[in-house]
Amino acid sequence: MPKPCAFCAIVAGDAPAHEVHRDASTVAFLDVKPIFPGHVLLVPREHVTTLADLPPHQVPGFFALAQRLERAVETTMDAPGSLVLINNVVSQSVPHLHLHVVPRRPKDGLRFFLGPRHPYPDTNEADAVAERIGAALRAGPDDGRG
Repeated sequence: MPKPCAFCAIVAGDAPAHEVHRDASTVAFLDVKPIFPGHVLLVPREHVTTLADLPPHQVPGFFALAQRLERAVETTMDAPGSLVLINNVVSQSVPHLHLHVVPRRPKDGLRFFLGPRHPYPDTNEADAVAERIGAALRAGPDDGRG
């Protein structure tokens, strides 16, 4: 039997959370293992695993709220910046779409995802990758994973 979704339990009110927002389509709450104090997670009420799974009509509201959360976290935590991040599958600790808003400060030591870098060997390889991604984007919403 699969493990119950921790975020669905929070959405349903069956698990405790330090909520900062709740509406008809989303819930936002403090991360239980924050990178820094003020680290907030935003989840859709509907159980979807990745950003690609979020119904298109929910995307504008989800990201408008993410913008508001970014400002609120920075202001409240007196942070000059923030990290806004979504992991899809890889490094996704809970398989329910969640957007992180993490307050940032200069020299805060957070470097974990910025390396190692893997540059293209030459301009031709970069051009080929850009063309393949562009072609997939022009092909439409079916990404072939379904």
